[in-house]
Amino acid sequence: MGTHNPGHPNYPARPSTMPFAAASQPTTAFSTSGPVVGSESSGFRSIPPPPLPLRYTDPSIPPPSSNAPPTAGPSQHFPTPQFTTNSQPQQSMSNAPPSQFSIPPPPVALRPSQIPSSAPMGSPPQSMNFPQFPLVDSSFSAPKTNLQPSSPPFESSYQTGRATLPPPTVPGYPSRQANAVTQAPAAAQFPPTFAHQGGSYGPAPPPSSQFIPPSSQFISHQAGYIQPPPLAAHVQGLVEDFNSLSLGSVPGSIEPGLDLKALPRPLDGDDGDVGPASFAETYPMNCNSRYLRLTTSAIPNSQSLVSRWHLPLGAVVCPLAEPPDGEEVPIVNFDPTGIVRCRRCRTYVNPYVTFTDGGRKWRCNICALLNDVTGDYFAHLDASGQRVDLHQRPELTKGSVEFVAPTEYMVRPPMPPLYFFLIDVSLSAVRSGMLQTVAETIKSCLDNLPGFPRTQIGFITYDSVIHFYNMKSSLAQPQMMVVSDLEDIFVPLPDDLLVNLSESRSVVDSFVDSLPSMFQDNVNVESAFGPALKAAFMVMSQLGGKLLIFQNTMPSLGFGRLRLRGDDLRVYGTDKEAALRLPEDPFYKQMAADFTKYQIGVNVYAFSDRYTDIASLGTLAKYTGGQVYYYPSFNAAIHKEKLKLELARDLTRETAWEAVMRIRCGKGVRFTTYHGNFMLRSTDLLALPAVDCDKAFAMQLSLEETLLTTPTVYFQVALLYTSSSGERRIRVHTAAAPVVADLGEMYRQADTGAIVSLISRLAIEKTLSHKLEDARQSVQLRIVKALKEYRNLYAVQHRLGGRMIYPESLKFLPLYGLALCKSTPLRGGYADAQLDERCAAGYTMMTLPVKRLLKLLYPNLLRMDEYLSTVSASDDGLRRLPLAAESLDSRGLYLYDDGFRFVIWFGRMISPDVAMHLLGTDLGSDLSKVTLTEHDNDKSRKLMRVLKRYRERDRSYYQLCHLVRQGEQPREGFFLLSNLIEDQSGGTSGYADWILQIHRQVQQNP
Repeated sequence: MGTHNPGHPNYPARPSTMPFAAASQPTTAFSTSGPVVGSESSGFRSIPPPPLPLRYTDPSIPPPSSNAPPTAGPSQHFPTPQFTTNSQPQQSMSNAPPSQFSIPPPPVALRPSQIPSSAPMGSPPQSMNFPQFPLVDSSFSAPKTNLQPSSPPFESSYQTGRATLPPPTVPGYPSRQANAVTQAPAAAQFPPTFAHQGGSYGPAPPPSSQFIPPSSQFISHQAGYIQPPPLAAHVQGLVEDFNSLSLGSVPGSIEPGLDLKALPRPLDGDDGDVGPASFAETYPMNCNSRYLRLTTSAIPNSQSLVSRWHLPLGAVVCPLAEPPDGEEVPIVNFDPTGIVRCRRCRTYVNPYVTFTDGGRKWRCNICALLNDVTGDYFAHLDASGQRVDLHQRPELTKGSVEFVAPTEYMVRPPMPPLYFFLIDVSLSAVRSGMLQTVAETIKSCLDNLPGFPRTQIGFITYDSVIHFYNMKSSLAQPQMMVVSDLEDIFVPLPDDLLVNLSESRSVVDSFVDSLPSMFQDNVNVESAFGPALKAAFMVMSQLGGKLLIFQNTMPSLGFGRLRLRGDDLRVYGTDKEAALRLPEDPFYKQMAADFTKYQIGVNVYAFSDRYTDIASLGTLAKYTGGQVYYYPSFNAAIHKEKLKLELARDLTRETAWEAVMRIRCGKGVRFTTYHGNFMLRSTDLLALPAVDCDKAFAMQLSLEETLLTTPTVYFQVALLYTSSSGERRIRVHTAAAPVVADLGEMYRQADTGAIVSLISRLAIEKTLSHKLEDARQSVQLRIVKALKEYRNLYAVQHRLGGRMIYPESLKFLPLYGLALCKSTPLRGGYADAQLDERCAAGYTMMTLPVKRLLKLLYPNLLRMDEYLSTVSASDDGLRRLPLAAESLDSRGLYLYDDGFRFVIWFGRMISPDVAMHLLGTDLGSDLSKVTLTEHDNDKSRKLMRVLKRYRERDRSYYQLCHLVRQGEQPREGFFLLSNLIEDQSGGTSGYADWILQIHRQVQQNP
């Protein structure tokens, strides 16, 4: 469906000799001939890596004393010189250099002249300044060396990085590499891009003469860093100080690392989304960015410029996104004149068209054709050349409008909203409580289904046979008809299986009330899902609509039967691995094509505690514009609320029926590949049988001409659909973007959210044809190439030395790249995620809008105990924390929120008063069986209000609350510790190591 870049990064050759000699350092198992990654790395493990260190800030646990660092020697830290700040005029925008920060030098005991050059990351204003980040020696910085105080302050419950003493193995904690002074770092088991390169990275102490508190090192607002020192006075000094000193990947070395507090993180705001502000200011008539986002708001004017832009060039579209608060998309009805469109390219009239000849003609902004203005649409022009009725014409002032389509836009009468339920009633579906919960939820939503009184509804249930239900309005009770011939499916009473809800309401109510009891004694464990799917298609094909599938057992009978896959461990890590993530039986893709042809969208709800082949079942949703909901090991006692609210939203949210979408763009550019859940009907027409506000689509752009001569490129998204009220409408979003000849301007106008959204879709699609390792490498390679190209823009005019530079607009890109590589669809291998879980997460991420995806990749981590103890009822006291174990204090209460679930973490030394107020009588119970409820006290009410507010901010998914105690394994590791992406875990890089890996590759010569 999409395009991929399967290239692999090239790793630098390591020096043939050790660049320094540490006093009395034992010989390590590392070779100095070059970097060793992948399968060869195992040969360098002289000492197996211990698991995650478990050093909490528990006063009852004394700090280790036997490993106290020496007071002097080759490992001793020395101060880093500080620079004063002087004034300097700011450079012009066109020559503005990148954001950057400096990496501290290594210890003086090293021989700098032999260490290869390398450097760090940064991100300042638009002037060539080099901010200096003083380093504060903290025993809680991650990663670390052993050069730390033996008695750390009580600040964090976990130490991230290397341990001073190998801790005992505790199930559920991600394993970490230890790196003592005499021990070489272990090579990672991750793919080459994740291989740990280099020694331990610990911050140097601050100079005694000038101490700067941590709060001033890295301000909480991530839009910028501290005021950097001037270029004119100190750039020469910086180059001299750092040109020959580096943080190179020397095996076995002990080097100071990045100051973790200085690394950019999206902690400002709730979702960490940063879009180019200047874009909206330059083109105020553009549609809102929630509808259309470009990966860069500066379009390259030539093919050569595109070849130097190594990030995806394209857009992310969410055509039915909910409008900003207080705004509505205006509805325009051109009847009886008809919709005003360009007669050549069919562009809809929009704010960027121009009127000439006294208002009698208008010029299309897409193809530049001069069109006649009809008499009914004519208006005179004022002295400035604008129509006198401009402010009465929303289509000429708003970037987003909705046109009422006349009859010529219909190939058939508008369809009614239709909901058809295909429900598994086998033994596991009944026992888990799924059937009961689904029946109750459907009953509660009947009054709120859109489209009253036109709404249609129908049901089929199945186990080893198929049950049809006649719900004709003249009946007092529904009639069940059973079809047991699975090879030759037929539909009994085809006219009475789909009924008008308002006419047959009493019969439908009777059916959903009796559904759980009808099958409460069912012991059938088979699933004739394929034949049942065929039957549902036969019933729905006359009208179309939305098919909701509730599947609890792997299909075992009839066509479409599936078998257990993924249990052969020898397949993982080979080229055959990708086949496990593809549908096994072509039956499902063919059925999806048939559904799309007849305007049927499919949503899949999967519940099994065993393998059910989500890769195959999810295909039905992928090609019909649908969605996959996955509830592993569903238990109604725990998951009922989540299923109930997510199903209710699916049934009641506004839906666009029998829709098609096309994106038009200006001369010389076109969209070539599309990524998301849809069926591509022609080269640029997306078929969407049912689409809603929670679906986003990504697409890549290419230049058709060698050189663009126009100063501006225009984009127009048009979604033709039937509303639930039965009206045919066209939603149109229009945006403009400048054409530039400067690569630096492309980077300055980059949109990290849109870029990450496209990269994630490309990487997930790559897992369908390549190994997971290849997909992860492709993510890192894109980032490396982009940062290398950006560095080359300034390498000649500025002596960059050992600094890693990148534009302000992309300061979070490396972190999101790391988070993507650690996400469920891409991370690790066989043992890191179940096959169904991996596939379900991939299907979900392919549909997510930008803000929701960014939150899933880098979730919120909030400290709650201090906030609950304050009097204020606002959220002002809540601040997002870095996703690292050092952020956790054993005396605290923390909330983790990724948009799909809440995890509340109780520290081991949390105040008994706080715990008692929140848990009540469940204080001593097993938290896996405790449901958080509101108690009659201020702290409990305040916490529940916070959870409610976060749920109301985004209703697309319901965050089920999981309670976890510190040290409770394996739940703590599964729910929280494995998701702290800035830490090293499971053989993967931590944030600091990831930055260093990227920087080393950026510095390599091509």
